[in-house]
Amino acid sequence: MAHWLRFTHQGSTGFGMVDKDTIQVCTGDLFDGAKPTGERLTLDAVRVLMPCQPTKMLGLWNNFAARADVEKLQRPNHPLWFVKTNNCFMAHGEPIRRPAGYAGLVVFEGELGVVIGKPCRNIDESEADDYIFGYTCVNDVTAREILRSDPSFPQWCRAKSFDSFGPFGPRIATGIEPDALTVRTLVNGEEKQNYPVADMFFRPREIVSRLSQDMTLMPGDIIACGTSLGAGPIREGDKVEIVIDGVGRLTNCFS
Repeated sequence: MAHWLRFTHQGSTGFGMVDKDTIQVCTGDLFDGAKPTGERLTLDAVRVLMPCQPTKMLGLWNNFAARADVEKLQRPNHPLWFVKTNNCFMAHGEPIRRPAGYAGLVVFEGELGVVIGKPCRNIDESEADDYIFGYTCVNDVTAREILRSDPSFPQWCRAKSFDSFGPFGPRIATGIEPDALTVRTLVNGEEKQNYPVADMFFRPREIVSRLSQDMTLMPGDIIACGTSLGAGPIREGDKVEIVIDGVGRLTNCFS
């Protein structure tokens, strides 16, 4: 198992593996043969960036049995997904910002993110581990009142793609078993979500296989696996933490 992150240090951008409170700096391609340089930096000496640079983030809806049961939803035949555009991506520690002119509810959704490691198209579920680089924490922030504000057209992408509405990171964990993970969300230290990945209708490997039949997934792309019960509104000043033991802790404040 390894934890990877990207950072800036003294004006330069780099990446490496985290070892306790230090970073083993690497060179090359994060997804294809990264090599240690021998340099080590302390975590408190760098500014943490997004751990990768996706071309897209795909988010799932209605992917948890517990939530579907409460909301009287049926299991879909294929993962139901939307796109979060790349302007919304944001690193650990950066502020979530209210969209200009929008005074409605802004909602957190703690999720597991799957990070793709190489071009992926039309693969079988049994092949998915060869294409998954690792896993990260995602907060699928949503302007909930925009989503269905026009009865003629549900606005999934608009509601979820405002600037700063796609925090993820701070690390990518590799070499872990995703089906055994638990996702927790805390707001100002109070636990709001606590749910197992095992409750998904479509678990990470099947998600990657199914979505690869819809489009080509590229290195660095992220699939946010959907959220379960407990997602709710945040107010200015709130601190939101997405915690997945073995993966990391993503922290952002709503400003």
